[in-house]
Order: sequence, then C-alpha cells, then structure tokens
Amino acid sequence: MTKRALVIFGGTGDLARRMLFPALYFLEAEGLLAPGLRIIGSGRSAMAAPAFEDMVCQAIRARAGAHFDAPLFARFAARLGFAKIDSQNQADFDALAQEIGRETETTYFLSTSPSLYGAIAGHLAGAGLAHGKARIVLEKPIGRDLISSRAINEAVGKAFHEDHILRIDHYLGKETVQNLLALRFANTLFEPLWNANSIEHVQITIAETVGLEGRASYYDDYGALRDMVQNHLLQLVCLIAMEPPASLDPEAVRNEKVKVLRCLRPFTLDSVAQDTVRGQYRAGAVGGAAVKGYPDEMEGFAARAETFVAIRAHIDNWRWAGVPFYLRTGKRLAERRTQVFIQFRQVPH
Repeated sequence: MTKRALVIFGGTGDLARRMLFPALYFLEAEGLLAPGLRIIGSGRSAMAAPAFEDMVCQAIRARAGAHFDAPLFARFAARLGFAKIDSQNQADFDALAQEIGRETETTYFLSTSPSLYGAIAGHLAGAGLAHGKARIVLEKPIGRDLISSRAINEAVGKAFHEDHILRIDHYLGKETVQNLLALRFANTLFEPLWNANSIEHVQITIAETVGLEGRASYYDDYGALRDMVQNHLLQLVCLIAMEPPASLDPEAVRNEKVKVLRCLRPFTLDSVAQDTVRGQYRAGAVGGAAVKGYPDEMEGFAARAETFVAIRAHIDNWRWAGVPFYLRTGKRLAERRTQVFIQFRQVPH
C-alpha cells in the first residue's frame, strides 16, 4: 500500500479548526479519504497526542452539530498525529522526515502566515521532503503586496516544481460559488442578458458576524482588503464577469479570469476617495452578547487595519462598460451573509 500523509502547518490555528478538520471529517464519512492516509497537524508548541485529538474533536463537534458521530470520529482520530515544528528550526523538519518518511506521497497544507511560506518550503527541501511525490498548498493571501508575493513565489519555487505548487482560495469550494459557472454558461435564459445592455449594477457582499478569533497579529498586517477583497471577492467578480472559457480545463478558466482582472479600472488618488470606504468595528452586541471593539481586541498591536471595506469597481470592456460592481465585506456585522445581487435594468413603462 502506498504511504500517504497530509501535513497541516498551523494545525492548531483558526482555519484548521473551523474548516480543514471538519472538512476532512466529512470526507471520512463519505469514504473519500485514501486508505492509510495520515493527517498530521503541526504547531510551534509541543502538544500531547490526546490533547490534539481533543482539540480536533471539539472543533468538529462545533461544526458538525447533530451530524457528529462518535464511532466515525474514532475512525478519523486513528489517522491523526501531531508534530512540533518551528518554521525557523531545520531540526524540526528533519524530525518530521523521520516521522513520515521521505518516500511518502505527502501534501503540505500551509495554514500559517504567508510570511512563513518561503521558510517552510526551504526547510522542507532541506529535509528531503520536497520530492517528486510531494505537493505544497498555499492558502490566500500570498503576500501583502506585489513585492512580497513575488518573493514568496520565488522562495517556494526554489523548493518545489511549479506543477507541485497548489495556490488555493477555499472560498471557491462553496456550492453557491461553483454554481455560478452553471448559472452563467448552462442557462440559455440568462446568458443573452448578461451584459451592460440588461444589467444596471452588481452587488457582492460577504458579511461576517465574527471578530478576530485570536488572529490579531495576522489581521493587523492584512486587514479586510487583503484578507477578503483581493481573493474571495475578486474571484466572485471574475466568475460573474468572465467570458465563456474554451473548456473547463483549469488553465482555460484561469485565462478568462485574468482577462477580467486586466480590465479592472485602476484606482487613482481621486477615485479612492470617491469609490472606497474603510472602517473598523467598535464595541457593541452580537447575538445578544457584548463584544469588544477592534482596537480593544488588538492587545499590543497597532489596530491600523480596516475590518470593513466597500468598493465601487468598474470593468472596462465591451460587456461591462458602465456597470458598477459594488463589493462589500466586513466583520462584526449584523448578520452572516454571502450574496451576489444582479440588478437588471427596468423595462420602459
């Protein structure tokens, strides 16, 4: 049997607890995890295996609710392991190599700050773990600007072949997002109307009721604009505005998305003031419970990042000329909602 492993860097973090482990649990329920697959979480501090298993169990219970099944979790837990890995310590990566073996088909999921991506990839290569059977998954955002993004991609590219690097946006896994392609291109009713002649404007809203959830250092570096707009919201813009791809091959879809991005009207100093809004939440109540304001949650950080952003964007091509795209996202809002709103033009009365 082929040895397989999934190593989650940042295995005790928010993304791992809220999304990754629950998703893997449901894949286990569907029988979609490979036989013998080991799932290893990692963190900077040592954690006993029972404590890690209990943390994963609580995370899955919170997400699964009534669908939690104890025997199923026991089967899932048999796959779990924990490894203490400091991203700056090569010895920890050497120990990981001893643990999983250098010939194992391994996927490394980097659920950490993007600033650590290059160091982790380099240490994996130094431990002989960046081999032909290995894949590395980079979560958004990949850097906080063009310079840092290029530096990260260059560092990761020195360790892994480009075909073995997966840059993902977990938002694209949502069923509603995936349905956009069917709505656009498998629907003879809408496609002839999907242009500036029929559509007055488009609104895309991603509203969250949660706050920082322990991510103060990350969020103060990135904020809502880098955390949500340049990935999740722009992906939705691309799916709504793109031309029909030649095929559903990933490269064909990507090429059409890139064309949309190239047609986005650049902001100027004047248009930023007119077409964007940034803000931070203050102390209040959510679900009847008192919550702190953003500056109060930062505890030693500068509290400089925005937690809410709204943008009026324009796509300057023949299909969308004159149609504004209103993009909104924020934390600690009144309700949790992801909504794409297409406003068609009114017919003459």
